[in-house]
Amino acid sequence: MTAQVVLIVEDEEKIAGVLRDYLQQAGYATHWLSRGDEVTAWVKESRPDIILLDIMLPGQDGLSVCADIRKFSALPIILLTARVEEIDRVLGLEIGADDYICKPFSGREVVARVKAVLRRGRLDTPEVEGDSGSYRGLHIDVERFAAKLNGALLVLTPVEFRILALLADDPGRVYTRDKMMGCMYPDSRIVSDRTVDSHVKNLRKKLVAASDDAGWIRSIYGIGYRID
Repeated sequence: MTAQVVLIVEDEEKIAGVLRDYLQQAGYATHWLSRGDEVTAWVKESRPDIILLDIMLPGQDGLSVCADIRKFSALPIILLTARVEEIDRVLGLEIGADDYICKPFSGREVVARVKAVLRRGRLDTPEVEGDSGSYRGLHIDVERFAAKLNGALLVLTPVEFRILALLADDPGRVYTRDKMMGCMYPDSRIVSDRTVDSHVKNLRKKLVAASDDAGWIRSIYGIGYRID
């Protein structure tokens, strides 16, 4: 069985070396890049399984790298950051990051988070089984973890896919934020309402861009969301 590839994007060689050693001991293959402006081209050519992406990088910062990758790929991205303020974490999630780890961190913690994110990517969405069929040109295939709108593939993160599959499984039903949290993160982590709102905002933008229809996901004040 071929080892899964973790792309490490970190400009501090010592930190990158520690990450590489722990990940390789856990059975992963690794590749290291030290500059942000080298990442997008390498990802397009080599297609890693997951990226550990530092925010502060020479050439191009990690948040803009993440945004660039999300234009063409839904591969898992974990941000590495020394910025502990909530606004930075929320911004990272809004542009499509799957998780974040604050520095300083242990190598074992990083390995555990990599395993968790990769495992979540393989899990079926709660309450949705098989193929959910088609609704207003939206076609969701849970088995293949793929969503198409009017025949065009939507590039979604795993969290965005789970939200969309949940809402589309019962159009018109209002889902509370608590219910959506359980769908977004099967490992039962605690996240804030702002995290839910950030992912929905990002998902809504993608649906609008693909259909020129702003009426896909409705906010129900004080409760949650529904798909119309």
